[in-house]
Amino acid sequence: MSLVHHGHPGSIVLSTLTKPYFINLDIEDPEASLMGNIVKFYPFSNLLPDDDSNFLLNPRLLHGFSSSIYLGFLLLLFFSRKLRNNSNGGPKHMLRSNNGGLFHKQTLFCCVALMLLNLFMCFLNLFYWYRNGRTDENIIISRDTFLATFVWLFFSVHISNSKESMYPFVLRVWWVSFFSISCICLIFDYAYYKNNQYLAAQFLVFDASSTFLGLFLCYVGLSGKNEREINRQESVSNDSSGVTVNRREFKTVGVVITPSITSSVFSRLTFLWIHPLIAIGYKKPLDLEDVPELESVDSARKAFSVLKNRLESDTRENSEITSFRLVKAVISTAWKDIIITGLLALVYTLASYVGPFLVDTFVEYLNGDQDLYAGFLLVSALVFGKIVECLAQRHQDFKVQQAEIKARAALVAMIYLKGLTLSSQPKQGKSNGEIINFMAIDAERIGEFSRYMHNPWLAIVQVGLALAILYKNLGISSLAAFVGTIIVVMANIPLGRYQKKFQEKLMKYKDKRMKATSEILKNMRILKLQGWEMKFLSRIVDIRSDETRWLYKHIFTDAMTNFAFWVAPTFVAIATFGTCVLVGTPLDSGKVFSALATFKILQDSAFNLPGTISMILQTKVSLDRISSFLRLDDLDPDQVEMLPRGISDTAVEVVDGNFSWDVTSSNPTLIDVNFGVVHGMKVAVCGGVGSGKSSLLFCILGEVPKLSGRVKLSGTRAYVGQSPWIQSGKIEENILFGKEMDRKRYDEVVEACALKKDLEALSFGDQTVIGERGVNLSGGQKQRIQIARALYQDADIYLFDDPFSAVDAHTGSHLFKECILDFLESKTVIYVTHQVEFLPDADIILVLKNGRITQAGKYDDILNSGSDFIQLVGAHKEALLEIDSAGKNSESDLSGVVENHGTFRKNIQEEIINGQNGKPEGKKRQLVEQEEREKGKVGSSAYWKYITTAYGGALALLVLLAQILFELLQISGNYWMALASTASESSAARVGGSKLIIVYVAFGIGCSLCILARSMLVMKAGYVTANRLFYKMHFCIFRAPMSFFDANPSGRVLNRVSTDQSVVDLTIPNTIILFVAVVIQLFGIVVVMSLAAWPVFLLFFPMIVMSIRLQQYYIPSARELARLVGACKAPVIQHFSETISGSTTIRSFDQKCRFEDMCLKLIDDYSRPKLHVTGVLDWLGLRLDMLSSFMFAFTLVFLVSAPQGTIDPRTAGLAVTYGLYLNKMQGWAIQKLCNVEIRFISVERIFQYSSIPSEPPLVIDSNRPHHLWPSQGKVDIHNLEVRYALHMPLVLRGLTCTFHGGTKTGIVGRTGSGKSTLIQTLFRVVEPADGEILIDGINILSIGLHDLRSRLSIIPQDPTMFNGTIRTNMDPLEEYTDDQIWEALDKCQIGDEVRKKEGQLDSTVTENGENWSMGQQQLVCLGRVLLKKSKILVLDEATASVDTATDNMIQKTIREHFSDSTVITIAHRITSVVNGDMVLVLNNGLIEEYDSPKILLEEKSSSFSKLVCEYNRRSNSSHIGKKM
Repeated sequence: MSLVHHGHPGSIVLSTLTKPYFINLDIEDPEASLMGNIVKFYPFSNLLPDDDSNFLLNPRLLHGFSSSIYLGFLLLLFFSRKLRNNSNGGPKHMLRSNNGGLFHKQTLFCCVALMLLNLFMCFLNLFYWYRNGRTDENIIISRDTFLATFVWLFFSVHISNSKESMYPFVLRVWWVSFFSISCICLIFDYAYYKNNQYLAAQFLVFDASSTFLGLFLCYVGLSGKNEREINRQESVSNDSSGVTVNRREFKTVGVVITPSITSSVFSRLTFLWIHPLIAIGYKKPLDLEDVPELESVDSARKAFSVLKNRLESDTRENSEITSFRLVKAVISTAWKDIIITGLLALVYTLASYVGPFLVDTFVEYLNGDQDLYAGFLLVSALVFGKIVECLAQRHQDFKVQQAEIKARAALVAMIYLKGLTLSSQPKQGKSNGEIINFMAIDAERIGEFSRYMHNPWLAIVQVGLALAILYKNLGISSLAAFVGTIIVVMANIPLGRYQKKFQEKLMKYKDKRMKATSEILKNMRILKLQGWEMKFLSRIVDIRSDETRWLYKHIFTDAMTNFAFWVAPTFVAIATFGTCVLVGTPLDSGKVFSALATFKILQDSAFNLPGTISMILQTKVSLDRISSFLRLDDLDPDQVEMLPRGISDTAVEVVDGNFSWDVTSSNPTLIDVNFGVVHGMKVAVCGGVGSGKSSLLFCILGEVPKLSGRVKLSGTRAYVGQSPWIQSGKIEENILFGKEMDRKRYDEVVEACALKKDLEALSFGDQTVIGERGVNLSGGQKQRIQIARALYQDADIYLFDDPFSAVDAHTGSHLFKECILDFLESKTVIYVTHQVEFLPDADIILVLKNGRITQAGKYDDILNSGSDFIQLVGAHKEALLEIDSAGKNSESDLSGVVENHGTFRKNIQEEIINGQNGKPEGKKRQLVEQEEREKGKVGSSAYWKYITTAYGGALALLVLLAQILFELLQISGNYWMALASTASESSAARVGGSKLIIVYVAFGIGCSLCILARSMLVMKAGYVTANRLFYKMHFCIFRAPMSFFDANPSGRVLNRVSTDQSVVDLTIPNTIILFVAVVIQLFGIVVVMSLAAWPVFLLFFPMIVMSIRLQQYYIPSARELARLVGACKAPVIQHFSETISGSTTIRSFDQKCRFEDMCLKLIDDYSRPKLHVTGVLDWLGLRLDMLSSFMFAFTLVFLVSAPQGTIDPRTAGLAVTYGLYLNKMQGWAIQKLCNVEIRFISVERIFQYSSIPSEPPLVIDSNRPHHLWPSQGKVDIHNLEVRYALHMPLVLRGLTCTFHGGTKTGIVGRTGSGKSTLIQTLFRVVEPADGEILIDGINILSIGLHDLRSRLSIIPQDPTMFNGTIRTNMDPLEEYTDDQIWEALDKCQIGDEVRKKEGQLDSTVTENGENWSMGQQQLVCLGRVLLKKSKILVLDEATASVDTATDNMIQKTIREHFSDSTVITIAHRITSVVNGDMVLVLNNGLIEEYDSPKILLEEKSSSFSKLVCEYNRRSNSSHIGKKM
């Protein structure tokens, strides 16, 4: 910058490195005209020092230096580009694809604008040259501006044509330098032109424009990616480009760009470290692989270790975990983050009070003699305080999120570990849904409390600082503000108490709903088979009704709390100013503005306080719930004495054992158990239903609480349960179960378990993904995979709980021989069985009755020693008598049975090879696939649907109107105080004190009414919308086809009905109204600031454009990260649910550590996007804060620089008071917009489940069958083809047959042959791909599902009982009397057992019927069909879980009570079907044989005959005939 004499007298040239200023000046006349503007000057001698010190201001030197800088940068850029091209073999490509990160278009616009500005100044200089004549200075300045124009032109062309991956370093340095020079010139101009002097308008515009454009270029230069980051990102391309993403390389990136490893302090300070992730998210939808890994200090393993150690140390003396101890332990996981965030919060609070403290001084400055130096000092203090405030806030937010993920991860892992070690008795009182709620809601809420943890003490600091500032300005009247604040806080205490009470009730019913929902989802298949889904939906609706009663009270209390605190600042202001009037404290404008600014900060505290109080209460409830869960008893690890293999010859020893599932019960489950098993022995356990067989195995595993005695095991264990437990995942993963792949052993295990053919039939072989609980596998396949898992472990002791009941006779025989006798020949095996034919091979047989071992010994020794074993064998003998002759006739063919049974007939084989119907359509796909998530922004239709759900959106318009009126009234009230107050203490008052307060009170009352109306309307709209979305989503879920539940694990669905529904219930309405309120406040601030400084309004629009551009660059990453948070939470819930269900299996295999590791990994996968959501938000927030701070600084400089008297100080003071919150409101507006979109992902996910394709109608009014249909029970099947999904192969391939009315038809076939699929098609659980089924001449596809399913009865393969009572399990639809229920229970031989229970018909049934044995559950299922007594009855392996005697009883009961009904029986026990009228043999989805059992048995080559021979051979090997 230089001021020098032009060639003509009275002319001065103001020159800078970038521009010349020409001012015609007559020294004699202090006023001169410049282009129509009057310009006042002091004498030139006052502006410049003596000539000796003006050497550096010589125009030739300065302009020569300026030209040299431009030329030097130009040459340096050119040569640096040449050097890079030579060293790298050419420029790197990718600039165009990275334009989001490099702001390519915006940078080009800035360069072009600067070129045009310099060109304009060049022509202006030539104009003055022409007007005033040529001088040396004219020539130098013209050359300077012309060269500047050429340089910016070159930069513009260079940027538009460049294909480099980053801007050259020289160019970025020049941008920073240019911004610095522009700022210096701007300050220099203001420093020289003060008091009554003016700058011409064009120079002011040029100064401001150059500085503003330079700021943006400086930002681009500083935020540009470095070479290393670019090289990393080049491995990740846009999906549309077709280039493969290098995931492995980016994982390294994830480690490198974490804050602790980033070496650059500037990168940490400005959140540049997260920019690569944002750049990738801008180019393509983010996947989990793109998200950086967590630092080790933030990992779940580290946090869990700290929490666990602290709890153990605190509870060493007293074992009870209290809420207080849990709080201390949680704090210990993140104490460093808590301290750092506390310090940052304090710095933020102190910095936020700089503005209110200085605003009075600023107004006094504007009212008095304006010293420019003092003015700029005030501006610097205000701007510096604002920048410190912004930085502290952003870094506090991020550190708080780090503390949150540590606390949540530690709690989730602790709850998971507890669920894995929980003893049996308390577990019966905690359902899976409740335990999942502890993790999904309570732990999440405790983590979220970290955002509020500093608010209580910060509120005290803020109130203290506010009172200090008020006392400084208002004296004793400030006590009124203190009293008013206390009144507001005290008024909120009752609301807080009510809120705590309502929150507890709300969580109670939410737990109850989640418990019921979890159980229903797991048993949806049986509900649909029975036609009960709508009845169970009504149960959920009833629970929701109770929940919404407390939800309404909760959100009403929340609305009143928000109302109280929104109104609080106005109430405090009225009290304070009223006191000032009463005691005579003068209210000049400076004091009023300082007080208003202080109240504004108190208002921010007030906004946080209701949320803080609510959060404290909710967190207290969650802490109590989790601590009470953690206090439950664990399994006693010393219950079983574990010895290493080889220490003792005895593998299993139980001495004087008494065990009980309920330690408080007077009737133990097992009594006086004494037995020992030597290594290598095979021990069989048998007995009637409910005799304690499974409990005996559980006591060996340490699962049943031990009352007395000793249990000792020598070696490792493996357990196969009666009900298969299969993990979601690949078949191979289920078999390996954490062990390394040994291909030889793996193949041997697959062969021994007869899985080879099954794997070959699957599209993906052993890589097939199994659905939840093995939904895409048959019962026999699940059982054999479970056996394979045990065999692959190579354990020392094997415990089998009747695994052979779920497979057919041949497969059962194969498994027993190949697995038990051959593969485990040298192992210790204890197996429970209902099949007497497997007993003779045992070294010892244990016979149980009523919890006691009544007989023990070898088969031959105990056969005649007691009645219990004879009773079992006698029942088996009775069943064999009917097929004995057939078995003998077929005995000669036994040698070829095993070998030939697995082969298909020639015509069947040809059809399999040549038939095309079995091929799936299109590309092969897994049944269970990745969770569906939307890509891109949340559609506007989602917002519109949500807003218009309640009353067509009418309430939303009223809410908007109320908020606008509130803002207008609030601004009007403050404007009234500004205009009515005195300019200074010495000035006379414009209005009387009473009038001043009365008008202000009127505005305050108007604000209060608007806020009250807004709060109530938001509450009502949110409540109605949440309920309607809930009911619609649940209706669609319950009406969804079974294919939906097969493809979507229950964890996914539970995530929607739990977490997402909670967001809609409690969060969405407040999120939306906060965004609306902030936007309206932002426009109000800009309007008020524009009243004092009109250029602010012009600057506001480009600032908004830049803010929106930043938001658009940020939101793709934030949106996908938020979706990843939702998608990554479902696997945690799913893993939780599976682990709790299979905890016995996991413990028996000693796999707790592996499952803990798996859980910790899933938690980290959930925490990664969760943390980086906050990181990218702070990246955006910091940049928006800086833009707002620049706008605020510009306003302050304008007000300080404006000539005295041109701007009313009171208006200027009001503008500054509002401007203090410009950065906060502008940042909030963009953040709340992003927050709305992120939160709306939950709404979007609910809308997804509200549009699930439903099953066909439950009832078709135009085609309802007669109420007596079916009267005959005839079933005609024509060319039936069935597949489970379009992308899967056919399971049934053209079946045609007829089941005549009243006949008893047995369906047999190898596991996986399509037996259960045929039954599901009969009930339309699976819709036919082709063909038809007619029942009494009516096509089942032509009638409603409810009409069909309610007329059929089924006893399913997996017996199902629901949480409730015996009465609700027998009669869910409440259609029968107690007498009818007792009659049915007696018929199925379980009535006496129910009468023994306390409560009888009202006796408790726990979740999944866990307090009843499998056999007892099956008898209850029989009781249901006896009540219903339909014309068509289906038994789907209904007797698999009972002993032979009970099986005979069931068959006899069915024959007696369903004599005139059509009975279709799927059975693996030949005795269940051999007495029927017809037998249907299926093989690979085709009918292999269909005839009467007698005819098929006469044909020795028939498959059915071979099955009977195999069963007979297996039974005869027991020598029963010799002993009976």
